[in-house]
Amino acid sequence: MKKLLLASAIALFGLSNAQIAKGTTYLSGQVGYSQENDNNTDKKVSSFKVVPTVGYFVDTNFAIGLGIGYVNNKTTLENTESNTIGNITTSTVSKGEDINNAFVIEPFARKYWTLSDKLYFFGQLSVPMAFGSGKTEGSSTTTVSSSTGTPATTTTTISQNADKAKSTSIGVAIKPGLDYFLNKNWTIEATIGEFGYNTRKFDTDGAKSTDNFKFGLDLSAVTIGVKYVFSK
Repeated sequence: MKKLLLASAIALFGLSNAQIAKGTTYLSGQVGYSQENDNNTDKKVSSFKVVPTVGYFVDTNFAIGLGIGYVNNKTTLENTESNTIGNITTSTVSKGEDINNAFVIEPFARKYWTLSDKLYFFGQLSVPMAFGSGKTEGSSTTTVSSSTGTPATTTTTISQNADKAKSTSIGVAIKPGLDYFLNKNWTIEATIGEFGYNTRKFDTDGAKSTDNFKFGLDLSAVTIGVKYVFSK
């Protein structure tokens, strides 16, 4: 499939003598935020990621680079329970947060193939690594009320923070994509799918690794980005 896409692009745009010169530097990166609210369970999941990237062409159409950044994932869950016995009603509202942070570092190498004066096909090989830690927080509020007019009493309990085990993940990924130069300084690039492997393990006695494999092109998972090129 990868060869078919490359052959189609070459047939459509034709080959060109345009090259990206040795010594060229570019800046790019990833910035993203997502949030999901489940009103059925009062669960909220949010994610924030920022990974700036710098690349340097050590040869014509061949660059190496490094991405360094931070990832935060947070899950918030709220639960309400109510129980009535006689004229006494007890209501408890519990809130909990599960927070995970990770320092991200990703060295990479990228090879370009010229399709036209402004369009390039590339393949990128990277080694993504993440070093994470986290914690849990919780609190509960209990209110006891009476239908006989007795004033309600409320008790709030806040649980102590609990640090979670640290984790380390490392992988290897190959990503194909297209890069279009709007002008000499700005480009738009798109990656299509991923071929790779990642393993993650927590720093606790007896912990086993979690392995993840990704293989295939996915047109529903195309990522679009921009980068700034310091043209020579």
